[in-house]
Amino acid sequence: MGDGGAVLARLRALRGIAEGFTDYRGERHTLSEASLRGLLAALGHAVDDPAALAREADEREARDWVRVLPPVVVLRKDTVVPVTVLAPLLPAIRWRIDIETGDAREGEAVPAELPVLGERGIGDLWYVRLALELPPLPEGYHRLRLEKPDGEPLADTRLVVAPERCFEPPVIRAGGRPWGLAVQLYTLRSARNWGIGDFTDLAGFAVAAARLGADVIGLNPLHALFPADPASCAPYSPSSRYFLNVLYIDPEAVPEFRAAAEVQRRVGQPEFLARLEALRAAPFVDYPGVADLKLGVLRLVYEEFAARASPARRLEFETFLSDRGQAIEEFAVFHALHAHFAAAGRTAGWRDWPEGFRHPDAQAVREFAVAERAAVEFHCWLQWVAAAQLEAAKRSARDEGLELGLYLDLAVGPNGDGAETWSLRGLFAEGATVGAPPDPLALQGQDWGIPPFDPDALREAAYDPFIRLLAANMPRDGALRIDHVMMLMRLWWVPRGAASADGGYVHYRLDELMAIVALESRRQRCLVIGEDLGTVPPEVRDAMVAHGLFSYRVLWFERAADGRFRAPAEYPREALVTPGTHDLPTLASYWAGTDIELRERLGLYASPEQAAAQQRERAATRHALREALQAAGLPAPPAGTPPLREVQHFLADTPAALLMLQPEDWLGMETPVNVPGTHREYPNWARKLSADWPEFMAREDIRALAAEVRERRHGGGRTPPDNGN
Repeated sequence: MGDGGAVLARLRALRGIAEGFTDYRGERHTLSEASLRGLLAALGHAVDDPAALAREADEREARDWVRVLPPVVVLRKDTVVPVTVLAPLLPAIRWRIDIETGDAREGEAVPAELPVLGERGIGDLWYVRLALELPPLPEGYHRLRLEKPDGEPLADTRLVVAPERCFEPPVIRAGGRPWGLAVQLYTLRSARNWGIGDFTDLAGFAVAAARLGADVIGLNPLHALFPADPASCAPYSPSSRYFLNVLYIDPEAVPEFRAAAEVQRRVGQPEFLARLEALRAAPFVDYPGVADLKLGVLRLVYEEFAARASPARRLEFETFLSDRGQAIEEFAVFHALHAHFAAAGRTAGWRDWPEGFRHPDAQAVREFAVAERAAVEFHCWLQWVAAAQLEAAKRSARDEGLELGLYLDLAVGPNGDGAETWSLRGLFAEGATVGAPPDPLALQGQDWGIPPFDPDALREAAYDPFIRLLAANMPRDGALRIDHVMMLMRLWWVPRGAASADGGYVHYRLDELMAIVALESRRQRCLVIGEDLGTVPPEVRDAMVAHGLFSYRVLWFERAADGRFRAPAEYPREALVTPGTHDLPTLASYWAGTDIELRERLGLYASPEQAAAQQRERAATRHALREALQAAGLPAPPAGTPPLREVQHFLADTPAALLMLQPEDWLGMETPVNVPGTHREYPNWARKLSADWPEFMAREDIRALAAEVRERRHGGGRTPPDNGN
């Protein structure tokens, strides 16, 4: 590096920026000075001011020594807390632990008698780090407070007392191998929904799946999107991961729907019914059309609620708001503002709003919230309705006998223009986005356009936003998939304006984040699956095993170095196994190579030769899969016929604790949900299933396939209820 290289190197290490990375070919790449400066700038450092940069390095190096307690301390079996004090030592330190249940523990320690963990001189002062031993504590989040002998406060911190491992459902702990269907909720077609799968569809689909012997229903992220900009429909780029997508509400299931005279008048009009029928018939979700129809009616239903709700129902709503506190208020204010500015043509997000509205605490924002109270409450009410309908779907799944209920998906980050980043200003690094380094699927690297949490800011907040995020997304007695689980250790940051390949890895506290995941998992009795595809550091793999996070195994990636597909017996037990994902072609498409043809039509290959090479490689893959199926006693069907049934049997035979299948493969569909690398070229996140779910879930061939999978997974140990279907 040039001048100031030593300072840059110090700051790089202090801020957790990796010195380089090893690519998918095993080649080592060193982080360039330009990339390092870009990453440090994204973290808020004055990279163009050498003197300021040197001061920042000195201050950050000294920071953890001049504070008595770190912002958060994670405890497992040990109960030692590091306490840093000035020399000469205090004669005594009084401590108090406020247990989250309301109890308290108190004691006193003599610093001179405590083990010394380290010492450091800073200027004229000498700091000593001591090991304070605390009594055994229950799992949970507690508050440690330190005082001087005279009662003067010294410091306080959050204690996270975590279990060693995540929760493992009894059915899996007892050796069971549950299976289920992974569905993109918006793809569900039915004769009654409003052009998009909704929570009523989810409840019915879960019941139908249970009657086929399934144990779980997996879903795409249900995170809140942008009601005022419905075309922004990517579930992995949400407005907020703390709240729900209100387009999944079934208006007709809201109690006030039937009582609202204006609603009944509107939904009975021929024009409305014609639009509704067109939305249902469309092969792709028309998000603007669905939002216009659905939100227009829901606003009228809300007005009925606001005018005539019973005291008991109003109390339910107010309790919901009270439980969610300031978070839902800020979320609702954001979306009321978003609708307000979108109506004025400002749809780019909060950074495009007038300066006075870019922070939730701004005076203009507070005045807007008062003046437009009904608009704000409407968005609160939508969340209440959505949460109630999702909860009803969960109950339906459980009541029908789905062993694991619902399996939800947590996106790696929010849209930078949404409510989450607006509300949590200062916690996200706004000068960078998350992506991935170059790999075989994206030779130039990837930039997902998602802002990352600043690791230091998140830790200074005692991980409260992360804890709330897990609590908001973990279904009780269900399962959660953490997208790109490597984010618990590191993320590939791309400085704004830089190419994806010019990014670098920024590290997080893996041990602390894993401990919180384990604690929240136990609290919610929720199985956790980490999506560990791509470049996975061995530290992440080891931590997943140690903490009981299940791995995510996709058929097409489960191949040995010689190219052969792994036999069923070679799959690990602590894993979810699946034929594909939302980013991969369906089984039928993969087998036929139509995904390659589509990518060629969309101009995603540099040359026709590249597409031809992909087809040749695909032919070799088909051959390898045929050999694997035959070795497993599952001869593939005749050439040209995709081995849909055989592949699902193959995966059902693995010891993996959880198997997830896709309705698309049951239907033999080839049209994809998402084509990575496209934005406007292909209508991602909109393609529906090719048949209404009540129809195909009752088909004899589907029932036969489900029975075969059930037999292979349960060995006849579980018989689905006979409900006359």
